[in-house]
Amino acid sequence: MAEPSAARRGPDQAEIEPLFHPSNELGFDAPFRWLKKGWQDLKSAWRVSLAYGTVLVLVGYLVTWLAWDEGHTLALFTLGVALILAGPVLAFGLYSISHQLEQVRKPRLGTCWRESRDHLRDELLFALVMLVMLLIWARAASMVHVFFPVGEAQGVLGWLPFLAIGSAVGAVFAAIGFSASVVSLPMMLDRGTDAVTSVLTSINAVLRNKAVMLLWAALIFLLVAIGFASAYLGLAVVLPLIGHATWHAYRETVAPAVKIGN
Repeated sequence: MAEPSAARRGPDQAEIEPLFHPSNELGFDAPFRWLKKGWQDLKSAWRVSLAYGTVLVLVGYLVTWLAWDEGHTLALFTLGVALILAGPVLAFGLYSISHQLEQVRKPRLGTCWRESRDHLRDELLFALVMLVMLLIWARAASMVHVFFPVGEAQGVLGWLPFLAIGSAVGAVFAAIGFSASVVSLPMMLDRGTDAVTSVLTSINAVLRNKAVMLLWAALIFLLVAIGFASAYLGLAVVLPLIGHATWHAYRETVAPAVKIGN
């Protein structure tokens, strides 16, 4: 059950909001358990989950068509990067569906919209941070091209330094984005925490469970890659699955809140 945010608590329920919430230590079986529970949620609420996933796929088709029609094929790569960074925000409604199932309620898209609207300020702040990171990532990628120019005449060996440095830079930004988002949005929904507290909690959880979270990131990447390889069609199932699994990742990762005060 979600806890009321500090702004909605009465004077007798006041508590001190910590800088970040502690996390549990996870085993390597945890990511697979999250996917299993996420699949169960998907089956339990398949209508609303697949409707949500289908809308995201249609948006992907629209953006791809616009990029291709205008001749900006590089934007297709940017679309994939943006999906990785913006995915947690886009999946907020899926967290809400799992939240409703957890409370033994019938999932409704209207409830997803209402809960998303209630946390809109922190969602937008988080999305803004991800957008800034995407822009910095794009600038860093262009600088790599400047310092390591490549051309068709250079052959495969000429591309190796560019690909190696570019991949390393991309990995750094991907790691930062993943660390900031792995449990932050579900935590906002469940506990009403602000964006800063949620992000710091997420980063702390990743630092405490580096190997497990690396496995989780690899599984997400693999599933999204399968979705893209199926001409986006598989994303209608993959995205809801990841969204529901992320809710359960949050539930197992972040320790229960401890009230301080009366």
